[in-house]
Amino acid sequence: MNTVIRPELVLLAVAFLWGINPPIMKVGLISLPPLSYNAVRMMIALVCAIVVLLISKQYRPVEKRDIFKILKVSIFGFFVFQFFFTLGIQRTSAGNASLILGMLPVWVAILNRVFKLEEVLSKSVIIGIGMSFAGILLIVLGSDREMSFSSEHMMGVLLLSAAQIGYAYYTIFSKELTAHYSYYQTTTLIVLVNMILFALIAMPELIEVDWRKTSEGAWLSAAYSGIFAMCIGNFLWIWGVSLLGSATASLYNNLSPVFAIVVGYLLLDEPFGLLQLVGAAIVFWGLCLTRKPNKNSKEIL
Repeated sequence: MNTVIRPELVLLAVAFLWGINPPIMKVGLISLPPLSYNAVRMMIALVCAIVVLLISKQYRPVEKRDIFKILKVSIFGFFVFQFFFTLGIQRTSAGNASLILGMLPVWVAILNRVFKLEEVLSKSVIIGIGMSFAGILLIVLGSDREMSFSSEHMMGVLLLSAAQIGYAYYTIFSKELTAHYSYYQTTTLIVLVNMILFALIAMPELIEVDWRKTSEGAWLSAAYSGIFAMCIGNFLWIWGVSLLGSATASLYNNLSPVFAIVVGYLLLDEPFGLLQLVGAAIVFWGLCLTRKPNKNSKEIL
């Protein structure tokens, strides 16, 4: 399959897959403890990634000089995000979580400036980052998600902030790996490292879980999250970042809550008010400002 497609459309699809992932994950977390659930979905994601990599025939031997780079991106980026996200999401309010997760473009911009990896951000991208966060704020204010600054929620805020810094690191430095390896192989290697780490950390939980009592819904939840959100989503995310750059691509992450509230409205009869509509429009407007005529279309497989 040699389909030529624009990266903007691919990242829209990623935002949708990630937007509906949290409520699906909650189904699995009813039956499984968090670390065990993450280990299972990563195992599923790894199997899926290996299959796609074999089909793509885009594997090449890993050079010794790149092993440290892979470990660095896997541990300080993807693992930090997954680990602290799992711990933080349970320790703060839904409103706080939405706002912090909307900070990804900001952290990407900050880390790019610190490491001096990408060119100086254009005025349109800076405005787009500001509008994206403002849109997320309006979405939260227009929903029934609680925002809280009490001390009991601050640990969750700190953990989620650490998670977002980790994901910003992953977003930026995964682009470096795609210069030598396909985005299929890059994702497979990162998921492999993380699956091993989570399996080791979750080993006591994994042994204690009564897998015979694990519900069908939990398995389906882990399957969706592993195959679509983690495996396919990260294939496409790394591909989009390699073409658009981390700063612009990270703005698409903030479309996830937009898709989440739309799906919630259509399927779960959740409220969709004026503030949420305005917030979603502002997020999209911010993205439109960052678009510029280019030929960033590429074969996806």
